[in-house]
Formats: sequence, C-alpha cells, structure tokens
Amino acid sequence: MKLSPDKKLDVREVLQDLERYQPRRKGWTWRRKVAEHRLGPFIYKNASANLSHSVPLPSAHAFGDIDPQCDFVITTEIASGRFEDDLRRMRMAAWHGADHIMVIRTTGQSHIDGLIEGTPEGVGGIPITRKEIRATRKALDAIEEEVGRPINFHSYVSGLAGPEIAVLFAEEGVNGAHQDPQYNVLYRDINMHRSFVDAAEAKKILAEAGILQLDGAHNANATAKEAWKVTPELFVQHALNTAYSRAVGMAPGQIALSTVPSTAPPAPKLRLDLPYAVALREMFQGYIFRAQQNTRYIESDTMEATITHVLDTLISRLTSADIQSTITPDEGRNIPWHYNNVAGVNTARQTLMGLDGLTDIVEVRKDGAFRERVRELKERAVLFLEEILESGGYYEAVAAGQFVDSGHYPERRGDGIVRAPEGGDGAGTVIRRVPDYGAPVCSHFSDNLYSQRAGKPCSDYGGCTLCDPSKIQYIDELDPEDSVEKRLAAALAAQPAGMLRPEVERRGDAVVCVTLFVPAGPRLAEAAALEMVKRMGLKKPEVISRRLMHPAEGSVFEVKGIFDVSIKVDELTMAAREEPLSDAEIEAWVRPRNIHVIAATIGEDEHSVGIREILDIKHGGIEKYGVHCHFIGTSARLEGVLDEAARTGARAVLVSTIVTHADVHKQHMRRLHELARRRGLQISHPTGVQCGDEFFVVLGRHRAPASSGIVRERHQLPQHVPQE
Repeated sequence: MKLSPDKKLDVREVLQDLERYQPRRKGWTWRRKVAEHRLGPFIYKNASANLSHSVPLPSAHAFGDIDPQCDFVITTEIASGRFEDDLRRMRMAAWHGADHIMVIRTTGQSHIDGLIEGTPEGVGGIPITRKEIRATRKALDAIEEEVGRPINFHSYVSGLAGPEIAVLFAEEGVNGAHQDPQYNVLYRDINMHRSFVDAAEAKKILAEAGILQLDGAHNANATAKEAWKVTPELFVQHALNTAYSRAVGMAPGQIALSTVPSTAPPAPKLRLDLPYAVALREMFQGYIFRAQQNTRYIESDTMEATITHVLDTLISRLTSADIQSTITPDEGRNIPWHYNNVAGVNTARQTLMGLDGLTDIVEVRKDGAFRERVRELKERAVLFLEEILESGGYYEAVAAGQFVDSGHYPERRGDGIVRAPEGGDGAGTVIRRVPDYGAPVCSHFSDNLYSQRAGKPCSDYGGCTLCDPSKIQYIDELDPEDSVEKRLAAALAAQPAGMLRPEVERRGDAVVCVTLFVPAGPRLAEAAALEMVKRMGLKKPEVISRRLMHPAEGSVFEVKGIFDVSIKVDELTMAAREEPLSDAEIEAWVRPRNIHVIAATIGEDEHSVGIREILDIKHGGIEKYGVHCHFIGTSARLEGVLDEAARTGARAVLVSTIVTHADVHKQHMRRLHELARRRGLQISHPTGVQCGDEFFVVLGRHRAPASSGIVRERHQLPQHVPQE
C-alpha cells in the first residue's frame, strides 16, 4: 500500500487482503535526535530529524517554511468511535508531527471477559478486534513511509482479557500499551488477585515484544476531589507498578511513567506542579517519562485548555520528558474533532520548539523553599509506602480506602476508593496451575512445561503465533449488519462521488461549528444564539461552549449543528490564483535597480498610517526590498507629487486618499490622471484609469517600458502588503 500526498487515504485499499498482512516492524521506536541541528536561519538544540512530508506551523512562512521537529515523541489520542475514521485522523496528525498514536476507548474495554475476536464490540473507539488493529497498523505503515518517520501505535492492556490482548498486540505490531494492575483495581473494580496475576502474564509478553509500557497512576489526580493533594500517592502508584514490572522482567527503558501535572490556572500552577515534576524525575531516574495534560480541567473551552497545555509543556521542557502526550482541547465534548487533534499536536510542537535550548538559559533552583517542597513530596511518598507495609500490604491499604483519598498525606479525608480483596469482577477466577501446564505462547510468565526444553519454549510444537505468524487465525467480523464494509458503503451512498460535505467527527457527518457573540444576559443570549443558527439553516443546534464577557453586555457561544448540504465539485467555479513573488525574488530584482518611489496622502487627507505601512520596513513595507521611499507628507498637492517624482527620477508614485460619499477621491484620481497624461506619463492600473477607490504602483516580475513613469507591472500584490 502506497500513499500519495495529493490523494486521499482509501480505507477500502487498507482492508484489501488484510488477512495476509503482517506488520513491517515490531517494538517501540524513538525519534532520531540531531545535535546542533541547522534548519533555515537557526540552529536547534533539542531537535530530531526532519520529516519527508509535513505541514509547517502557520508562522513558518516568515522563516522559509521550515518545520523543525522537537526531540520528544509527540502523542495524539484518537477517539472518533470508528476505526475507519481514525485512520484519516492519524494521517493528518502524522503530517503535523505526531508519532505516537493512541486510540482510546468509548466502550468498556476494561470489562471485557475475553478476547472478542470477530465481533463488532470493539468498534467503540478502541481497536480491540484483530481486524481493527491490523487495519490500523497497516495504514500507519503507509503513513510513516509517507512522512518519513516511524509511528508508534498504542492501545490498552486492561480488563479481564489482559493477557489475551497482550498476545494480540504482540502478534499485530502494536508498539505501546497501558498496563497497570492498580488501574483495574481502583477504577474498574476488577478483583485484586485476578488483576495482578493477569498483569504478570501481560507484562512478560509486552517485555519480550519490545512494547513500551505506560502506567495509569495519573488517574488518581483526575479522580480525587482535590487533585493537587494526591501527589504523594502518585509516587506510590508509580513505584508499585514499576517494581512489579521489574520483577516480571521489564527493563527500565521499557517502563514509562505517565505523569500528569495536578492543577491548572487559576490555581498557582507552576508553584504546585513544578516541584512535583522535579521530585518525580529525581526519584525515578533511569525510567521513561510520558508527560500529559490533566483532562480533569478541560471542559469545552478550547482556548483555556490550550493555555494549560502550554504551561504543562513548559514543565516538560524545564524538567524532562521522553514523550509529550497531547489532549485535544475539546476533550470535554463527546467526540473530539479531528482538527482539534491537530490543534493539540501543534500546541505541543509550537511550545517545544519555541522553548528550544531553554535549559541552557535557565535552570530550576536547587535551594530555598522550592527545594524544600521537592524534598517534602518525596518524604510524604516514602511515609505513605511505609504505612502500606505496616498496614499489611497493598490489598489492605486499598480495602482501607487509602488510595485516591483527597487528603494531602498523611492527612486523610475518608473519601478514597475502597475495594474488597475478595470482591470485584473476576473474583474467584484465579486457580493454581497444574505442574505440567503448557503455555500457548513462548513469551510467558512462571511455570511452563516447555520452558525446560532446549531452544525456544515453543520449539517442541513447531513454534507459537509470536514466532510463526502464519499460524495466526484471522477471523473477520461476524455481524453482517455492523461491519466496516457496511458502514463504508452507507457513507459512500449518502455522499456520492464528486460531492463534498463538511465533517468533524465522522466521514460526511455534516457537522459544523458557528461562533457568535450575542449582546445580552447569559440565558437570553444563549437562547438567541440557538435561534440565530437555526435561521442560518443548521439543524439540531447545540451550544458546546459559552464564555461570559459581561453579565449584562453579552457572551460568546460556539454552536454545533448539522449543515446538511452537499456541494457538487464539478459545479464549483474557482478563480484563477496568481502566485505572488517570494520576498527573495522581489528583493533580487529591486536592489540592483536603485528604484525610487514617491508617496503621499493627497487632497485634504491627514491620514498617513496606511501609506506608511505600505512603505516602512517596520511594517514589512517595500523598503525591505531596497526601494528608496520618499514620503512627502499628508494633504499633498497633486502637482507637487508629480514635481517631486520628476525631481527624484522616481519610477512610481503611490497615493492614498480617503474614500468619501461625495466621491472626492475619484475627483482626485481623475485630476491625477489628467496631470500625468499632460506630462507624458502613463497610468496602467485599471482602477486608476477608471478613477476607482485606490491607486497603487507596485513593481513585479517584468521590467517596465522606459517611457513609463507611473506603472503597475503586476496586479497581484505581495500577500504581506496591507491593501489600504
């Protein structure tokens, strides 16, 4: 499968011959870092190799469209609810620099009691069936070839099917996975014995498959009533999962701590979160850090979420991170929109590149009150661990409600999560293995009949599916009424070839968002906003964001609705686009020609701001190309303008005048035209000839005839020149 930048990703091509597909690579891959990376006019300190294809940041046009890539892996989380729509989102995110694609669930994967091979149940946001995983990895193989960088695919190994899912991920080339038995216990009420037994098996498989493991400790400060007080517990959860992973056989470089700052403005964020970040990295040196924004404080205001995201990324750069995870700034909505996935990625990469080399400039204090706070957090965490040991261990601590208690340890509020060691989903399902147990795959924890034999444990039975992919049994979807093929057929029928509809959640969903300010009190303004978008033709309008400007003066609303209109592509009329010359081309033509221009406001016009922006180098005006600009003032006489042009040998005259109801500006233009004609000069711009609103003389690619004193040689103004 081969992608082309000018061609849409075809999901049907992804699905073709899927039963015979095998992943091109397995295991986690890091970015190729480049020290002292020179790109355009800059040298970067914290950069990785460039992409083959990408979309630069919007401001990059001012720097030659450079697109530097930071040293951190950047995550985006996809949750459209349908994997076929996820694939297009992944491609967009990759072009904007994401190389860690996480697919999060909207159904209860953690409650799955077995591998749901071939069923439609995994279509709720998480690729859990083999078909969904395989299609995603196949598409990512092609996308990473297109952008020129490996892309890591990530999902979740949790619930009662953890070991089976881990085998599935190892077989199908999944590169990263969440696996933390405490997550199952605390947040999904899975039986403690079952969760930890399953975790040992799953972690062993992940370790031997080279899959990077993330823990789930960050969920504590997304769950506690006062999140900024549970930071000591986060250390404890990280420690427990890390120790368990090491005991199973994972190397430190394969264990990633999922660290999330616990607050957001208006809290004093840096004063609370930076000591925690420093303490965590000092206590867990040698492990991988995956930094993520806290979803707890994301509602539907994307601007507020973005600001917090920037501050969180600043903390990552001030301390360290191997992976910078991004959260879509509309996380508070049901289904994040694809362009907000890209917005989250762009926020991270714009911040990280803007902070390039920060630690060469500033450093975090190693003394004073800040250092005392770092030490205090470590002490609270160690005391918490000691209390767990004294109380009889982890099971007893959870049964006593010591976890996710919103008291700042050793303070207790009594609002922690309580789980019974013998209760929860899967209780009573752990049984002792018989002495001659034979494991179905060679990546296996603990006793195994085959492990005593020479070579790989599975060599006695000709190899397992992890060693011989040809033995993998591919089962397609079983429900003929709910399959990707059915969904694609319905979508294509609803939107015939050559028709375009807007979309943000799923293919051709016709969802649009309108932003409007209504000058009234909040309740009245909201009702009016909904009525306004109804009259625009939007169906099923819903306010998804509201920002109060003033209780009496008004509010800003984002309203989501259905714009059920399809546009025929072949009926569109597209105006011819004339590409403006680049700054370098213009300057190369202008500089050797010693070009002088005269500029003025004319008549009784005292406004000079607009014409000065055209001229002055400060505003990106034509001076920067080497044009010698002579501004002779405001309210200038037309005769005086032309006299000055003759005196200086100017090649062009630029005049500015206010547009008036009495058409005085047109009278000025007619008078200028007549005076120029008498002097043998030429006005070639159609607007000037017709005495229109403005008259500009701008140099372009072609040299003017020697007889021309006033010319416009190119109608397309450079984009940066304000059209006054």
